[in-house]
Amino acid sequence: MHYLSTRGDKSALTFSQILLGGLAPDGGLYLPETYPRFSIDDLSTMRDMDYRQLAFAVMSRLADDIPAADLRALIDKTYTTEVYSHGRKDSDFSQIAPVRKLEDGLYLLELSNGPTLAFKDMAMQLLGNLFEYALDNAGQDINILGATSGDTGSAAEYAMRGKHNVRVFMLSPLSGMTRFQQAQMYSLQDANIFNIAVRGVFDDCQDIVKSVSNDLEFKAKYRIGAVNSINWARVAAQVIYYFKAYFAVTANNDQKVSFSVPSGNFGNVCAGHIAHMLGLPVQKLIVATNENDVLDEFFRTGIYRPRTAAETLHTSSPSMDISKASNFERFIADLAGRNAVQVAEFWKAVDSGGSFDLNPSGLFDQIKQYALESGSSSHADRIQTIRMAWEKYHTMIDTHTADGLKVGLEHREAGIPLVCLETALPAKFEDSILEALGVQPERPAGLENLESLPQRVETMNAEVAAIKAYIAGHASD
Repeated sequence: MHYLSTRGDKSALTFSQILLGGLAPDGGLYLPETYPRFSIDDLSTMRDMDYRQLAFAVMSRLADDIPAADLRALIDKTYTTEVYSHGRKDSDFSQIAPVRKLEDGLYLLELSNGPTLAFKDMAMQLLGNLFEYALDNAGQDINILGATSGDTGSAAEYAMRGKHNVRVFMLSPLSGMTRFQQAQMYSLQDANIFNIAVRGVFDDCQDIVKSVSNDLEFKAKYRIGAVNSINWARVAAQVIYYFKAYFAVTANNDQKVSFSVPSGNFGNVCAGHIAHMLGLPVQKLIVATNENDVLDEFFRTGIYRPRTAAETLHTSSPSMDISKASNFERFIADLAGRNAVQVAEFWKAVDSGGSFDLNPSGLFDQIKQYALESGSSSHADRIQTIRMAWEKYHTMIDTHTADGLKVGLEHREAGIPLVCLETALPAKFEDSILEALGVQPERPAGLENLESLPQRVETMNAEVAAIKAYIAGHASD
């Protein structure tokens, strides 16, 4: 299995060769040269697998340069009930990523039982172990630079904390997260974790990460790696739970399933797209946005028009307050038939503050074959959906999951199971839950007084040079 850049760099690299990095040298993202396909017979064999076995079945196709015994050991180390032990009292901890039935044909895929109570843990814990394995084999160290709108940062830091040869520099918007999310990150006292609160929005943080990654000299000198969903390994690990959910809600492989996915940076739904490309029988992938509806606008019009930082709204589902979805490039590359010149032209326009329109080329008409649809949600929608889920299904959901459930129900089809992907536990968004239900969500044990813990964080302007200087000054700490 070899990987190529979406923008045409000719280097064909293995999984291990792209594991520690993010962007390709030409600024593109990595995709498999061709997607391996699971046959109907393969799916039949996979149907009775537990999560670890499914993870190995998927990852061994995508990371075939890692010896099978080593990959299996890394997966077994990652996916344990001890690691994924947070969550609701009635969750089934005997399985990883349990599926909760809300009613006939409607399900919630519980992805938030990991250390940071968010779906990012499902992939990030594996990524942390993969990083440590690769660095030990190479005798190297790495400085990870990431950006977070709420949950990626804490998931990355909890996955990498205390790991030797790894330092994490995480950028987050100064006012763009809940108090709980901030405390999860900033209260970590591990010497290899560096939190930087940026005066700006998430897109400012993400632009800085891309700018640093595109400075090939700086990237090489300071051994810069990435954990955002621009990192292929993270997206690959998210593919696993789509297979898990499919088998949980179907009786045979002739059935199709629709998935509703709360979407900001397009990483989670991109993993669903990749699962579909690998052969998973998908009816629809429903892209659910909040008021920052750039992706919904695209799937309705064919025009991708990222917003400026000033136009990006701060909402009650803050992890989706993103107006420039970096992972979207992977989907466009597939839609364009891997026409790297065309993809590079599209993102040249985006990177210069512009937009692109797929209607003149006819590409927008081809989206139907990829089964993606979209919708958006508002604060009022979220509050109403949280109330509905509590009253009708006796299930408390967070604001992002509410976006997904609201939009998913709008696109639901009779006879087709609909799986809504959980984003985080409600405890991370107490103010909105209190507004919707008049009660405080229960916090998992050990997190009751999280905000009162001492915090370590630097506040900086959204300036690439300043962030580079900070990394250079702490890269050997």
